[in-house]
Amino acid sequence: MFAGDESRFAFPAVGGERRLLLDVLGAQRATLELKCAGLGGELALRAVEPSTLSLLGLVRHLADVERRWFRQVLAGQDAPPRFSSADDPDGDFDGAVPDPAVIGAAWDAWRDEVAFADAFAAGAPHLDVEGRDAWRGAVSLRWVLVHMIEEYAQHNGHADLLRERIDGARGR
Repeated sequence: MFAGDESRFAFPAVGGERRLLLDVLGAQRATLELKCAGLGGELALRAVEPSTLSLLGLVRHLADVERRWFRQVLAGQDAPPRFSSADDPDGDFDGAVPDPAVIGAAWDAWRDEVAFADAFAAGAPHLDVEGRDAWRGAVSLRWVLVHMIEEYAQHNGHADLLRERIDGARGR
């Protein structure tokens, strides 16, 4: 059992909105890393048939989610998903196999997308910066940050269960 690294939550609970949103999102990202810590090929273990849900699939999925909202929608870049596509919408999960190269590429992609998102959010003149999304229409940086916190919180719940199934580790 692991208790978790509580320093993830050591940021101030008061202060500016941008700093608070970035700190909470950072804590959610750190939670995903914690849930995956110390694992190799086990990251690709599936939850239960017929689901393709795995910790590695979550890392790949969240790399694509970060990429979509920050690069495509807010920055307006032509940045197709790394792991899924129109032809293979579940590629982020289906392609999560216990190959060290696949695992390394997933973490590299996720870290690249997190770094881009953090730099974009820190450099934006304000939280009302907008992008256009086919699903939601106009969205602000504020909305994207809240949505990303929601996305990570949901998937970190999945990660809790996946990790416990792998080795019994539990904690925050």
